[in-house]
Amino acid sequence: MSVADEVFAFLDGLGIACQTAEHAPAYTMADCAEVDRTLGALTVKNIFLTTKNKKKCFLCITRPDARFHTADISKQIGSSRLSFAPEEMLFERLRCHGGSASPMGLIFPEAQGVGLIVDAALRNEAAMAFHPCDNTRTLAMAGKDFFERFLPAVDVAPVDVEIHDFLET
Repeated sequence: MSVADEVFAFLDGLGIACQTAEHAPAYTMADCAEVDRTLGALTVKNIFLTTKNKKKCFLCITRPDARFHTADISKQIGSSRLSFAPEEMLFERLRCHGGSASPMGLIFPEAQGVGLIVDAALRNEAAMAFHPCDNTRTLAMAGKDFFERFLPAVDVAPVDVEIHDFLET
């Protein structure tokens, strides 16, 4: 069973309805734009972060056009300065490669202890899309299902942050 199949089986077990799309590998948010239109959902940007000593790691999910500074995120969550985690750590913890990072990887035992940082603006999204740890597929689910069913099922309490757009003062 592939990692993506494990994700779909987990969601099916929770009774979470998903729409799916198969596509060419999507490595950037621009690659996801057409899939967004097909699924009628917002594909979130996923950034895997770690502390300098690499003892803690976090997955940050944001709006695709949000621009953030790791210093700002670090301050809001009360953490030492965060930086981008190496791809090996992403694979070890979430079973994802670069370009396929996803909160769907939180279903795996290795993800225990990975913190989830959420752009607070995502709380208003009716439908959100994620890769199932494979960037040749995208799944979309109701935002309410993600926050109220999926995250409790993986025992993850997200930390909301305010990500101010680059042009704001």
